[in-house]
Amino acid sequence: MKDLAYNLNDIVELKKPHPCKEHSKLFQIVRLGADLKIKCLGCGNVLMISRDNFNYRLKRIVSKSNNSD
Repeated sequence: MKDLAYNLNDIVELKKPHPCKEHSKLFQIVRLGADLKIKCLGCGNVLMISRDNFNYRLKRIVSKSNNSD
């Protein structure tokens, strides 16, 4: 199993692109919980996705947030 140490405001890359005009694979984590809210960095659309589905679709963490929480 891969490392799943992601936090709020991290930039992550998913396996498949968002079906928007930019076809971006990069998303920012906006909310954590049983479900996650992620924001497409191409079009700015906010999506809600289950944690299991997110963990399956996660390819890599591009950048970590600078929060010291």
